[in-house]
Amino acid sequence: MTQNTNKPSPEKKGDKNVKPRFNSNWIFAIIALSFILFEILFNRNVAQRATTSMIKEMIAKHDIEKLVVVNKDIAEIYLTGDAVSSGRYENLPKPGGGMGLQVPKPHYTYNIGDISNFEPFILETQKNAGYSDSDLIYPEYITRKNYFTDILGWLILPALLIVVWLFMMRRMAGGGSGGAGGIFSVGKSRAQIFDKDTNVKINFSDVAGLEEAKTEVMEIVDFLKNPKKYTQLGGKIPKGALLIGPPGTGKTLLAKAVAGEANVPFFSISGSDFVEMFVGVGASRVRDLFKQAKEKAPCIVFIDEIDAVGRARGRNANFGSNDERENTLNQLLTEMDGFGTNMGVIILAATNRADILDRALLRAGRFDRQIHVELPDLNEREAIFKVHLRPIKLAKNFDVAFLAKQTPGFSGADIANVCNEAALIAARKNKTVVEKQDFLDAIDRIVGGLERKNKIISLQEKKTIAYHEAGHATVSWLLEHASPLVKVTIIPRGRALGAAWYLPEERQITTREQLLDEMAYALGGRAAEELVFGKVSTGALSDLEKITKQAYAMVSFFGMSDKVGNISFYDSSGQSDFGFTKPYSEKTAELIDREVKEIIEESYNRSKDVLRANMKGLTELAELLLEKEVIFGEDLERIFGKRKADKLKEEQEEKDRKMADNNTASVVTEDEVNKTATAGDPTVKDAGLKVTVDPEKPAEESTGGK
Repeated sequence: MTQNTNKPSPEKKGDKNVKPRFNSNWIFAIIALSFILFEILFNRNVAQRATTSMIKEMIAKHDIEKLVVVNKDIAEIYLTGDAVSSGRYENLPKPGGGMGLQVPKPHYTYNIGDISNFEPFILETQKNAGYSDSDLIYPEYITRKNYFTDILGWLILPALLIVVWLFMMRRMAGGGSGGAGGIFSVGKSRAQIFDKDTNVKINFSDVAGLEEAKTEVMEIVDFLKNPKKYTQLGGKIPKGALLIGPPGTGKTLLAKAVAGEANVPFFSISGSDFVEMFVGVGASRVRDLFKQAKEKAPCIVFIDEIDAVGRARGRNANFGSNDERENTLNQLLTEMDGFGTNMGVIILAATNRADILDRALLRAGRFDRQIHVELPDLNEREAIFKVHLRPIKLAKNFDVAFLAKQTPGFSGADIANVCNEAALIAARKNKTVVEKQDFLDAIDRIVGGLERKNKIISLQEKKTIAYHEAGHATVSWLLEHASPLVKVTIIPRGRALGAAWYLPEERQITTREQLLDEMAYALGGRAAEELVFGKVSTGALSDLEKITKQAYAMVSFFGMSDKVGNISFYDSSGQSDFGFTKPYSEKTAELIDREVKEIIEESYNRSKDVLRANMKGLTELAELLLEKEVIFGEDLERIFGKRKADKLKEEQEEKDRKMADNNTASVVTEDEVNKTATAGDPTVKDAGLKVTVDPEKPAEESTGGK
């Protein structure tokens, strides 16, 4: 879903109570404008430089009125009025100038050089020009200070340091240009406020699949809209709700829908916005946030990724008593349910790492409700697809349910990505509508990566990859509990040189037999390499990593080892992550290692046994892969026949159908027998009860065996 970015400002233009925000950039603009005006007013009439020959000519024509030597460096030459009006001298500075703020400026200036030679030169030139002693012009000597330059020289360095300091503070405080208050707003809350003047177009109709979570959150919105409905019975409005779930499941989207649905102010802020390098800033922002919330109560405060500030105290070695995060968390705990009251302020928070949150933060009274937002199931995925397919032009009679079946384990964000990728792929192929194949290509692109058909692979490597993938496909097809195979390819995708796509069934728990079958077909590629070529390669790296983790989980977490027993060393609290010792002895560690090795060897031998028994089909499948590069489940069904799991499923369905027929017959028998029993024959009534119970026994046995 896209969010509307053209939001009108929450401040009304006609509201007289709203004070305009001061932009600190105006200070720099005023300083720059002052320099420009100074240049215009004080430096627009600049005297020209005079040469020695020009001075001699001026003296010869009696055009000099006076000479003023400034600071023994520059001689200022003032001409007579007749000389100025004669027109012999061009581009002379205008008298006065500067709106009357300046002293009269000289007409010419002369760089003296050596002051001891200047006066003799002037006097000698005048005498040569025929000046009498009474007419001689003697230079005047004055000392003139430039106060502006002196002050500017003293101020420019401190001003530069202040500007650099302000710039650094603004950057460290995270403030952009034009931020309200600049460095003085470091301790202010950065929450984005959504109220009645802010247009948020997302509502609960845009949130598909999360029915239970929507019900919980909608009730909170209803609390704020109709509080008397609940308080008249003695109930209290919940103080907070924590949205917990994997990434991409729609926690933030659900909060956006709350902002769109609620007719109360909505504060949105990220947990990382509280954390700063300055001591006390985080706590100050928490106080300011709740201060604003209390002023606008009733309202909702949403803190996204609250684990950034709510991490449990004491778990991290770097988490000291003076740590800024801990101070911020302490302030947050106090504000949420401290000695003061926050009537009408409801806290919503979201995280995908609830296991690391502080226990004091999770207790009732702060977060009264913990709403789990899990990965969507089949029906929820179909509903999410329908939401994201609204703006996409689809082919006629498009089957949305098919897409939902092809994407097990996908989150809402993944589904949105699939829809977008499919539209891009269709546009790349110059199509007018998005078709089913485009979505399948998009799923392959997201799961496996981009195809790299131009990757250089030798013929022997390609053959090894083909038999490796054929081994995966063969073992998975012939094992009972393996996931159904969709397709196999030897076209490189991403970092993988080949891949097999499976469609795992929708299940909440997994049995030991299912785990062992999964490990067996994961090792099918390595087993096929050993049986066909007599040697193994590094191509099974990801398979070995997967089955090793799975085997250790079976033994040390799920208690699926007879020798280790029903013991689990899994720590859901996360405390063991920061420990230096294992929760079991060295002897137990050796036992776990032996059990893991036995499980993996057992699964590997099962893979080799299955492949030895079906070597002809393995070879045919590998040759077909070398020829077509991509094969599908139909090709495996043609070579090996129907999957064992499908056969067992059909047999079970046939048994269930026969059992249903027997149950129908037994119901008829029971009715007849009951009629007889009603007539007064208790013996026949007992027989009727036995007829009703007996057909159920095979059903119980089959259920237990399954």
